[in-house]
Amino acid sequence: MSEGPSPNASDFIREMIRADVASKKHDGAVVTRFPPEPNGYLHIGHAKSICLNFGAAEENGGRCHLRFDDTNPSTEDIEYVESIQRDVRWLGFDWGEHLYYASDYYERLYMLGEKLIELGRAYVCDLTEDEFANDYRGTITEHGKDSPYRARSKDENLDLFRRMRAGEFADGAKVLRARIDMTSPNMKMRDPPLYRIKHAHHYRTGDAWCLYPLYDFAHCLSDSFEGITHSLCTMEFESARELYDWVVAATEVPHVPRQTEFARLNLSYTVMSKRKLLKLVKDGVVAGWDDPRMPTISGMRRRGYTPEAIRAFCKRIGVAKNLSTVDLALLEHTVRDDLNERAPRVLAVLRPLKVVVESWRDGEVDVLDAPYWPHDVPKEGTRPLPFTRELFIDRDDFAEEPPKGFKRLAPGREVRLRHAYVVRCTQVIKDAQGEIVELRCTHDASSRGGAPADGRKIDGTIQWVSATHATPLEVRLYDRLFTTESPGEGDRDFMEDLNPAALTSVSALGEASLANARHGEHYQLERTGFFVVDPDTTEGRIVLNRTVALKDAWARAQASSAGASPKVDAAARPKAQKTPAQAPRVVEELAPRARAWVDTHAIAEDDARTLAAHEALARVFDEALAASADARAVAGLLVNEILGELRSRDTDAPPFGGAEVAELVVLAGDGTLSRSQVKDVLGHMFAGEGAPRAIVEARGLRQIASEDALAPVVDRVLADNADAVARLRGGNANVLGALVGMVMKATGGKANAKVVRELVQARVAG
Repeated sequence: MSEGPSPNASDFIREMIRADVASKKHDGAVVTRFPPEPNGYLHIGHAKSICLNFGAAEENGGRCHLRFDDTNPSTEDIEYVESIQRDVRWLGFDWGEHLYYASDYYERLYMLGEKLIELGRAYVCDLTEDEFANDYRGTITEHGKDSPYRARSKDENLDLFRRMRAGEFADGAKVLRARIDMTSPNMKMRDPPLYRIKHAHHYRTGDAWCLYPLYDFAHCLSDSFEGITHSLCTMEFESARELYDWVVAATEVPHVPRQTEFARLNLSYTVMSKRKLLKLVKDGVVAGWDDPRMPTISGMRRRGYTPEAIRAFCKRIGVAKNLSTVDLALLEHTVRDDLNERAPRVLAVLRPLKVVVESWRDGEVDVLDAPYWPHDVPKEGTRPLPFTRELFIDRDDFAEEPPKGFKRLAPGREVRLRHAYVVRCTQVIKDAQGEIVELRCTHDASSRGGAPADGRKIDGTIQWVSATHATPLEVRLYDRLFTTESPGEGDRDFMEDLNPAALTSVSALGEASLANARHGEHYQLERTGFFVVDPDTTEGRIVLNRTVALKDAWARAQASSAGASPKVDAAARPKAQKTPAQAPRVVEELAPRARAWVDTHAIAEDDARTLAAHEALARVFDEALAASADARAVAGLLVNEILGELRSRDTDAPPFGGAEVAELVVLAGDGTLSRSQVKDVLGHMFAGEGAPRAIVEARGLRQIASEDALAPVVDRVLADNADAVARLRGGNANVLGALVGMVMKATGGKANAKVVRELVQARVAG
């Protein structure tokens, strides 16, 4: 499979760069940079930028710098610097001697600040950021007005700026502002701040500075200092390009870089915001930045993704200007493509069920020679597979009363044990509670290797391991971290969309060869998925992380489309394929109780299965039904919210019953509560504060649905985000959801999302 950029790769940015090289612009040089802020770990979206910046430079005989834009000491840390360098190297890219930090330029940047003052292009302003935003910046429909400090003399500004550096003033007391145009239609050009006071320890410069440049000032000048020819960034910086160019021109630096924007990577069922990822880490939702459920590069590495697969994915989705969301199923498909040719096949059972082959002599061992690779992978290699009297099969591969079409083991039926013998179930052994604990079987001695001597047809083949040679495994089954394609869309807090089944850990048994598994090795557990050995593995304890299941929804969807192929570039059809809310996992047959709920109340099978497995939730569900509640709404609330609360509180049952849950469902259904407010009410219910309606009345948690009450909040958000409004007016419909979300946040989640959306649309249209 292709691993990444090639000289023949083509997109609008590469075509631009090739044209510049051909015309000898910048003397034919190509110098790009990857400039992360060291305030978090890199994620899959950064991988796209890394591949573009390093790839485009390499393809044109140029170089790519790694630069840390470290201008905010409050959020930055050496841990992030080290992780970023590790991730870029792991992806296969090398910056050589070109490692830079914006903090290396602090003195040079400061002198340019003084130069702007000397030239009358900057001034020291005493307004707080709130005062400037509320009273002077203006709105998208109204011009701003000059700061009362805009007319300060050059000498006064220089004196104040130097005293700011010396530490004479408190944080936020003064800022250095560019003197540009308070009537500009681009609100970023209305005297933006260039320097602010921040008495904070910097991870590199220590306490040498208490005056730090803003990103919009330092970033473009760092590009100039380093001779960057092509400054490539994502579309959210499009409105900042005018300021980028102004700073470069106003400071009169000799080298003028060119900024070009491309669409960032949005991935379904995923959040990319560093702020949101940091919250997941700090709140303990995940085990750290490298948790395999995270979209971070370190998390994907630990989950078993390879750098080749990530580079191939970035090449497949391409580079464009139009914002789109790529289906997570395409990434999973690319990973399967890669692992199919690097992961040897082995046997394992995740839910062991003991089998005694009574026709086999006790103590006898038949060592079979099993291939590691299927016939369609051109690789060689075998491993010994011991067959003994006592075995384990997967519990899912046996049914006492098999449904129609079941082709695995059942009483009186035959099945083929992979690479071994055909066996027939002769007896089912149960314990006092009626649970199946053991199967008795006989084997066909003529079927060694899987084919009976008489040629009779055997429909099913199942996994197995020898009981005396099995390797104990801890198998971590990772699923999607969120249950919806767009976590936090509209008025929802993204935390509301967390998938409670994102991680399931099971004690399993693997074949004997897995005893030698080492950290980082890839395997395919046949019929289960691709796995990697986790660094938690120790001597005698093998830990496997599921990288991806075998089921490939994207490939099937593409193959079923007229003329489509699994190799088609998804960027042209980012939403053409849909995948389930959760990735495929080992699925059990529905218990009778769960089946009755599905058939009678039409709730989702996954919800029914979860409720049936949790007695306290099943009881609450039945009580809510008795109170005439909406079954599907109750099931969703129990599975998606209440189960998560139980786990986070490490308790088995909620301190309330079905009647209270039914009441909460009614309040949510009639519009009294928003989704975020439902979660708030649940928190108070778990704290024992009474029934939902009483909590709502006592705490004033009702939604705000009045246009008169919401209009001022909407106007303020639109005024503070003029760049986003401009993109929405320009036809970028994706921005609407972001603006609605900002209003929801400003109202503490109390606003009615539908009313907010209508107000935003009306204001923007007007």
